[in-house]
Amino acid sequence: MADKPYLRFQRANYLVKDIDRALALYRDVLGFEVAFTKDSPDDSYSYPVFEIDRSNKMRFCVLSTESQVRVMALTEVPGEMPPVPFPRRSAIVLEVGDVEAVCAGAQALGCQVYEEEELHTHDGRVGQEVGIVDLDGNLVVIYKIPAAG
Repeated sequence: MADKPYLRFQRANYLVKDIDRALALYRDVLGFEVAFTKDSPDDSYSYPVFEIDRSNKMRFCVLSTESQVRVMALTEVPGEMPPVPFPRRSAIVLEVGDVEAVCAGAQALGCQVYEEEELHTHDGRVGQEVGIVDLDGNLVVIYKIPAAG
């Protein structure tokens, strides 16, 4: 059997209009910790790969969880961005400790919160899942599967 090539997932990245506004959800409601925030350099690789006009000065914020370092990023692109197209093409999926508290916090910020659904895993466990759309149109799916009793 041939060796598989090296692969490690580094992080997800969402474009947002305002990092501070986005942190109200990602840090204050979801519980991410800010690892660092910095101004993006003029030659940032994000300009060509996200097709961002270089006259738009970006900032970059990297987020961690208690057990996962630098697993999420927010790239601030000030000004108007076109709406996220439908169907949505990406989401982050997060296990949370308190679905109801996260939903209430997201709603208080003005985020779209979908109706809760019952989650059935491939291995027969049952839990909760809820979709949340942040203020920039990015999809976050949260879930919780109670421990077997």
